Amino acid sequence: MEFCILTEGQRYRKELLDEAAQEKFEEKSLAWPPERRKTISEMMQAHDGPSGDATRNFGLQIDKDMTSVEGRVIGPPGLKLGAPDGSLDIVRVENEKCQWNLAENSVVEGKQIDRWALIEFSSSVSLKLKAKDFIKNLRNRSRSLGICMEEPLVCHFTTMREFSSVSRLEELLRSVIQEARRKSWNTLQIIICVMAEKHHGYKYLKWVSETRIGVVTQCCLSSHANRGDSQFLGNLCLKINAKLGGSNVELTQGLPHFEEEDHVMFIGADVNHPVSKKSTTPSIAAVVSTVNWPAANKYAARVALKTTELKRFWNLDPCVGILSTIIFSSTSEGQFDMVLNEELSDLKNAICDDSYQPTITLIVAQKRHQTRLFLENVGDGGPTGNVPPGTVVDTKIVHPFEFDFYLCSHYGRIGTSKAVHYIVLWDENSFMSDQLQKLIYNLCFTFARSTRPVSLVPPVYYADLVAYRGRIFQEVAKEFQSRSVPSSMHSSSSPSNSTTFDRSFITFIQIFRTSCFLFEESFWSLQ
Repeated sequence: MEFCILTEGQRYRKELLDEAAQEKFEEKSLAWPPERRKTISEMMQAHDGPSGDATRNFGLQIDKDMTSVEGRVIGPPGLKLGAPDGSLDIVRVENEKCQWNLAENSVVEGKQIDRWALIEFSSSVSLKLKAKDFIKNLRNRSRSLGICMEEPLVCHFTTMREFSSVSRLEELLRSVIQEARRKSWNTLQIIICVMAEKHHGYKYLKWVSETRIGVVTQCCLSSHANRGDSQFLGNLCLKINAKLGGSNVELTQGLPHFEEEDHVMFIGADVNHPVSKKSTTPSIAAVVSTVNWPAANKYAARVALKTTELKRFWNLDPCVGILSTIIFSSTSEGQFDMVLNEELSDLKNAICDDSYQPTITLIVAQKRHQTRLFLENVGDGGPTGNVPPGTVVDTKIVHPFEFDFYLCSHYGRIGTSKAVHYIVLWDENSFMSDQLQKLIYNLCFTFARSTRPVSLVPPVYYADLVAYRGRIFQEVAKEFQSRSVPSSMHSSSSPSNSTTFDRSFITFIQIFRTSCFLFEESFWSLQ
């Protein structure tokens, strides 16, 4: 590749693709299981491959065939959804995709939405929102899902130019809130922002709404809103209901190993690292935790700079009444010792005392690995050729004596599914392997934005979203710092500049943390 010369102007920005183009892009770029398996086998058989001549010169022998392992498929749990008569209905998901349908059911707990506003950011007549139809369709869809949504207090129409400036966005949001307060004494619950296109100013909107204003926002594209598609509107309602503290879906039975009176908290931790060659940019650490047992599907979040002391990572208030704590973290193998010897100790110091000693289980969830699971008999899988949801492998390819396993919890719609490698570093709850595998798989059905199990256990999934949100906040803060500092003083290596930025970022991170708890038991989503 070092001899290639790339023609300019070919950068392909995947994040700006529309939904159909992005799906087509993924289909072309991601290999299906039979294709990937064939490619790997051909590489291993080649004389210049990993088991070829060069390897044999070192006296090494590598088996050219894939390792045959036995896997088990965990059955999907029963789910609790709302029924048309207002009662709760028990839903059995279908086995192939493990998907459930909200066409004839509603959410478990729909929030009353009395105070909301609509802002349309249009760029041309062709992308202009059909506001009346959108409001009507959204209210009808929310009503069918058990979410009572009144007419918006304010409808404001503007252009995408507002995204070019943080000050313009803040002025716009404050004016909408003031207009709403003239019609209702209470603060707005949510602002729905319909955008004509994806825009880099999205991060400005989230930063203003969540750290300056204190009102959550829900974004969508006008092209989707104008279609009035039931599935799109349903997904939008699920996000809105979750952000306002509602409950979309719950498990019918309790999680394995625990009883309803046990009171368990699930904690997820993740760190968003800066891109390479930017060593002065700090890492962003995020922690989320469940706040409702036994449903365990609502989360509170905290975020901080990782350059501060490790104790800040676990700067948690005592979890009074919690008897067991299960922590999920996405950590590389090189950090296992640090997690066990330092961060676990910091956590215990934060929540334990002489009279309060909850049992703790610490699990690492790894997705960045090169292990792939292929079906020996393609007919055992679905039409995509991937292993079915709930597939567990805990022999041969795992550690000989440690507690770890691979779990593929999602349906592989495109490309080759990648199982998550779960590694138990510390276990005071004395889990049996079947119990823990079933517990993690069941939790994957409680992700609020989806009607199918997700690929990663929700505590880590949410922590990853929060860490990413902290990263875009950090980008906004750094832009402000660069504008306020004279050009003659700009120096990425200047310790004083770095210290000033760290302090200013911590200041508004504290604001973000406060606003996080102002929202009713909320969690964060990218939209």
